[in-house]
Amino acid sequence: MVQTKSVYEPRAAGDGQRLLVMRYWPRGVRKDHVDAWQRELAPSVALIKAYKAAALPWGDFARRYRTEMKAQAAAIAELRQAARRRTITLLCGCAQETRCHRELLRKLVTAARA
Repeated sequence: MVQTKSVYEPRAAGDGQRLLVMRYWPRGVRKDHVDAWQRELAPSVALIKAYKAAALPWGDFARRYRTEMKAQAAAIAELRQAARRRTITLLCGCAQETRCHRELLRKLVTAARA
């Protein structure tokens, strides 16, 4: 199972492995708050900057993120395998889950499992 959560939310019993998927370490978060950090599953710096500058609509961001993740097929396949054995919680600092790459990544992992 793959679920998503803000990195600022407290650890819960059902989180399983907490995997941070942000390019940069989030401010104010202790290292023991996550189990692993895979920054390669985060959007590129250029993509993050374009989106945050409001120069890139969400649809374009999502399309470009999925394109970037094609280069991370092995990491996504590894994540898919891990999710078959235990719960994985993808963590990011975005406040709005529906407009966050962690949800796009969750869909990539679960679609690949089908």
